[in-house]
Amino acid sequence: MNRSLFLSLLTYALLFAGIVTVQGEFIALALPLVAYLLVGYLQVPEKIKLEATRQLSLERTSPDSNVDVTVTVTNHGSSLEEVLLEDILPAGLTVQSVPSSSTSTRGATAPQSAHRLGDSRHLLRLAKGESYTFTYTVSGPRGGYVFEALEAQVNDHLAVSSSKVRVEAKGRLFVLPPVTRVRHIAIRPRRTRVYAGMIPARAGGTGTEFFGVREYQPGDPPSAINWRASARYTEALYANEFQQERVADVGIVLDGRLRTNEFGRGHSLFEYSVQAAASIADGLLSQGNRVGLLLYASYLGWTLPGYGKIQRERILHALANAKAGESQVFSDLEHIPTRLFPSESQIVFISPLAEDDLKPLIQLRAQGYDVLVVSPNPVKFELSYLPSLNPNVDLAGRVIHMERLLLLQRLQRANIHVLDWDVREPFDLLVKRRLGRVPVWLRAIGR
Repeated sequence: MNRSLFLSLLTYALLFAGIVTVQGEFIALALPLVAYLLVGYLQVPEKIKLEATRQLSLERTSPDSNVDVTVTVTNHGSSLEEVLLEDILPAGLTVQSVPSSSTSTRGATAPQSAHRLGDSRHLLRLAKGESYTFTYTVSGPRGGYVFEALEAQVNDHLAVSSSKVRVEAKGRLFVLPPVTRVRHIAIRPRRTRVYAGMIPARAGGTGTEFFGVREYQPGDPPSAINWRASARYTEALYANEFQQERVADVGIVLDGRLRTNEFGRGHSLFEYSVQAAASIADGLLSQGNRVGLLLYASYLGWTLPGYGKIQRERILHALANAKAGESQVFSDLEHIPTRLFPSESQIVFISPLAEDDLKPLIQLRAQGYDVLVVSPNPVKFELSYLPSLNPNVDLAGRVIHMERLLLLQRLQRANIHVLDWDVREPFDLLVKRRLGRVPVWLRAIGR
């Protein structure tokens, strides 16, 4: 029960008892309470007008990194005898116990005062025109966090009255997935765009790789003349032609289905898939390609294709907010919206894979898309959390491992390039070893 309400009821009861019984003792007992309530109500602030600003030391950071949050509260109303300030933290962020300082400012002076370490709650007195600044440190997992407001509870000195106000102080923090830099990702889609890039375009022109020999045309540089071919066929001169290098359209599909990413005891491969998506997007964009991102989970999260650093930020922000989920509609890959991807473009599918994913991926390949599957290995991931000396666990692990190898071999027979990623290995080393140059199987089929 509110203190002022309780004291008021008690005062009325004593006064009523004194009047009914015609005894002055009850009225005498009520007089101190009346004085207490009267003084308390006289100290109630006439106007509560607080203004707050917020500054973050970083607006984008990596998971579990410390970020300093500085909040300044200014009183533009009446003097407040007792104010309890509490910053409302977004769900997922935690306050770290690191040293922080608070400053109370009036006019041009700013006396220093010490407060509890890493605290987002402060009890203080705030005079008219006075400002109060406090700093604390937060950290959290991957995600996008929005700071909305502070909550201020204003009490008078005798705690007779109490009122709560919400003070807006906007702020936004993006905890982006870690990006492992990869220098080169060799892909060979059937169709490329008209802009110069690093993807072989299966067309003759200027480039670095030999493409063929054609008849010499006016304007060709003398260094391009193939003297051996010209000496063999004396009726004309022949020149070397090189393969053009252009940029390509790439669609990254991130599998966020719970049934492929979640395992027992809360273990999940989804964070590794997000890390792989961020690294691949960064590498392909740095090569000048046009990259888009599709999150395939309980909903379809589509990031429109684009180029350059701005597109990199868009994809990283989308990955920061990506969450695994389950839906009856998107429980399998039959509903991937292929119309989002240009025909004969490159699709990078990132998923631990399920047995029924084989047919939809082969259908994508049959439609003319060049498909690259990056698959965090779920068998080795789950076995790492199980007892290694248990013979039943070892037997089950070998059986599941053979089933996975059979699935990957079927994908490879359909001309789908597969990267089987043991998440204990750094992702950049896997990409350098498997995608650092054009795979041999692509060269063998003349692509």
